[in-house]
Amino acid sequence: QVQLVESGGGLAQAGVSLRLSCEASGRTFSYYTMAWFRQAPGQEREYVASISWSGGSTYYTRYADSVKGRFTISRDNAKNTMYLQMNSLKPADTAVYYCAATLKFTTTHPMGVTDYNYWGQGTQVTVSS
Repeated sequence: QVQLVESGGGLAQAGVSLRLSCEASGRTFSYYTMAWFRQAPGQEREYVASISWSGGSTYYTRYADSVKGRFTISRDNAKNTMYLQMNSLKPADTAVYYCAATLKFTTTHPMGVTDYNYWGQGTQVTVSS
């Protein structure tokens, strides 16, 4: 069983930065493909970014077009933790952000909600104009 706990959300003004963290349980964290999704009020949950690790310094990442160039996903396997650095925040980034994991290593990173087996409880990010 994998447990995921997000932290780091909050209220921010447009243009500033926030960093989200997701701490995972499990001894094989390094093999998980990890992802961030978000869900705004009245909207479906949408893919934000994902990351996997194949060993050494080789990481694979993927981003939604809406965050490419502004958000950076990373992971620290020694700490069982994934991060989402969010820069140049916009009001449209307001959502509950969820951490997700699949135990399948992949370099192509699926973007569907059903492709991920484990989910955190979510952390609220609110960006004011």
